[in-house]
Amino acid sequence: MTATTGTQAQGRTTTGAPPPGRRRSNPSVGHFVGTVLKAVLCAVMLGFFALPLLWLATAPFDAAPSLSVSWPQWTLANFRTMVENPYALGSLVNSVLLSLGVVVLVLTLGSIASYALSRVVIPGRDALLYALLLLSSIVTGTAAMVPTFQLMNQLRLIDSQVGVILVMAAGVMPTVIFILKDFMDTVPKSYEESARLAGAGPLRILWDVVVPIARPGLATIAVWSVVQVWGNFLVPYILLRSPDKQPAAVVMYTFYTEGGQPNLALISTFSLLFSVPVVAMYFFVNRKFGFRFHGGIKS
Repeated sequence: MTATTGTQAQGRTTTGAPPPGRRRSNPSVGHFVGTVLKAVLCAVMLGFFALPLLWLATAPFDAAPSLSVSWPQWTLANFRTMVENPYALGSLVNSVLLSLGVVVLVLTLGSIASYALSRVVIPGRDALLYALLLLSSIVTGTAAMVPTFQLMNQLRLIDSQVGVILVMAAGVMPTVIFILKDFMDTVPKSYEESARLAGAGPLRILWDVVVPIARPGLATIAVWSVVQVWGNFLVPYILLRSPDKQPAAVVMYTFYTEGGQPNLALISTFSLLFSVPVVAMYFFVNRKFGFRFHGGIKS
């Protein structure tokens, strides 16, 4: 029995041995090469994203900025020039007003609409939501700009920031309702039943019970809406005529020469000022509410 087992083991050893004249590859070498390739790939990706940010952080303080990243000739003259510009700082205020208007509108109407769609079962409800989301993705702002301009003209809202707020809020509203409905579905109905037994109406239940529980979702929508409005160029560029009413995304377009050459000193300085409010808002909301992944969406 022992002799048979030894023979089998010897046979497996003989069968598993590499053929003569052929070397077995060292697994540690393959692991080392894979690690080096991963490190090189990570370094390339890090440089791809870090170099533009490094340029944005140094170019505004450079006396002669260029498109390359280099040690700057430190100066604050670019900021003094920006402060003396009659429309630069005012455009940032206009961007804040437009963002706040859109956020208030989409949070108010979006909360009511998503709560109603979450609690009232109607035939074709899910199909309606997906149809709204699909149409809002297919019919972009560029494609709908002509009828939108005609509608705003008939409503006498051309060169009015209210008209810009209405157009941009309507553009993001389908996505807002689609996202908020998922958050409304997670609110336990037993809480609402207890409030209803205490005599609370639907709006009181929405404000005192549902909104505090769905607050992370509302914060997510607020941040996402501000980002959508903050960088929007087309809608305010078409609907606003007065330079003192235009937001920062449009005013940045004026920092080009008549020949189309960018003024890098002004563009880099204004870009830094333009990005600070959004970054500060993200860290504030993240510290206040905390972001975590909720399905495919951050909440």
